[in-house]
Amino acid sequence: MQVLDKEQINKRKQQILNALAKKVTELRGEKSQFILSSENDISGSIISTIERGMKDPQLTTIFKLAEAFDLKTWQFVKLFEEELPEDFCLIDK
Repeated sequence: MQVLDKEQINKRKQQILNALAKKVTELRGEKSQFILSSENDISGSIISTIERGMKDPQLTTIFKLAEAFDLKTWQFVKLFEEELPEDFCLIDK
């Protein structure tokens, strides 16, 4: 088993945040961040930082975003997981 250093872990975490950012922006479409946030009890600043790949959201926020896009949580996670490399893993086994 290979142990990842802090830089490698942070790089992989950023890949997840970038994939999430891309998918939220894509799914939001023409709806403004303000409307998305106000209709779904999510802070507008949280949505903004998520879309810029700067925020690792809480699990409850992932659930709210999934519901906002009329998806089950697993479907939403799968959508942004598909943006990651095929062999992506946060830990090496």
